[in-house]
Amino acid sequence: MRYLSIIILIALGAGLAQAADPVYRAKNEYPVLDQIEKARDAWQARRDSIRAAVDQRYEDEAEAKEDARQELRVDWSKVKSPKNPDQFQQVWHLPPTPQYYTGTCWAFCSVSYMEAEAKRLSGQEVKLSEMWVVYWEYVEKCRAYLESFGHTPLAQGSQDHGTLEVFRKYGAVPRDQYAGLKWEHGMHDHTPLMKELKGFLDWVLASGTWEREQNMTYVRAILDKHLGTPPAEVRFEGRVYTPKAFLSDVLGLDMDDYVGCVSRMNEPFHTRVLLDVTDNWRRKDDYLNLPLSEFYAVIKDAVRNGYSVSIGGDNSEAYVASSASPTAPRAMTTACTSSATRSWGGRTGS
Repeated sequence: MRYLSIIILIALGAGLAQAADPVYRAKNEYPVLDQIEKARDAWQARRDSIRAAVDQRYEDEAEAKEDARQELRVDWSKVKSPKNPDQFQQVWHLPPTPQYYTGTCWAFCSVSYMEAEAKRLSGQEVKLSEMWVVYWEYVEKCRAYLESFGHTPLAQGSQDHGTLEVFRKYGAVPRDQYAGLKWEHGMHDHTPLMKELKGFLDWVLASGTWEREQNMTYVRAILDKHLGTPPAEVRFEGRVYTPKAFLSDVLGLDMDDYVGCVSRMNEPFHTRVLLDVTDNWRRKDDYLNLPLSEFYAVIKDAVRNGYSVSIGGDNSEAYVASSASPTAPRAMTTACTSSATRSWGGRTGS
């Protein structure tokens, strides 16, 4: 029996040694994995093709814009300007509000104007939230950034029409119900917010992770972290409103009542034109282009009739109510947006 066991072990050992000997054979084929790789490459090629086309379009537009660039120069030394706000005729407005360390002057000045319009139209004196506007403007800008493969300017700047567009889509809320401020020192500082937001979207560009809605969920998380989550309802004088109902039913504001005006020498007057500046990231092309004398007359007429008026930003943009004047072709009779006190003190708005 012992000898039989030894023989069996020897036989098994020989078999194992023979099985372990290396042999050459054809490489394993995995058709399913090959199919997945081809599908992945085709998907990436389609994405690359779309992005290349978008890149080329923006490059062509930039070259055309540079070729057509013109500059206007004014001799300001001969202009006699007021030295302080006391030299202005005063109209109703809420106290000026600092924008502190933000680039959102457009929101502060245009929200100030809409507060004055609410006072005029409904009699309501309500301090509105600038950061509500800024929050949703960042949402819309990030969405456009993703859709344009990074060609939409991702910065804090915008135009006064940004407030109109946000009000139209999302409504409005009082500031005491959304301050958009999470710093303990109580002053706005959007530097960390923009650093994190740009860092994330730069990663999206580099990695090709273009699932827009998933990316927008993360964008909202960043905004919530720095500005707070915007409210879904407004509580005002014992009643509850949606932000859109608050805008129309309480404030009495209709965003369709306002028209953007510019004065551009490189476009035909009395036509709708594109305000071709970086902050007009929506590329709105419905600005009414007026000769400078008419543009200035609109402002003076508004001031003389008691509207809270100023020019917004350095791009010569204004907004006016859309009721037609019986005395001037295509001229507007009422208010231009932006803050009456914005220009005093640099980083402030009303």
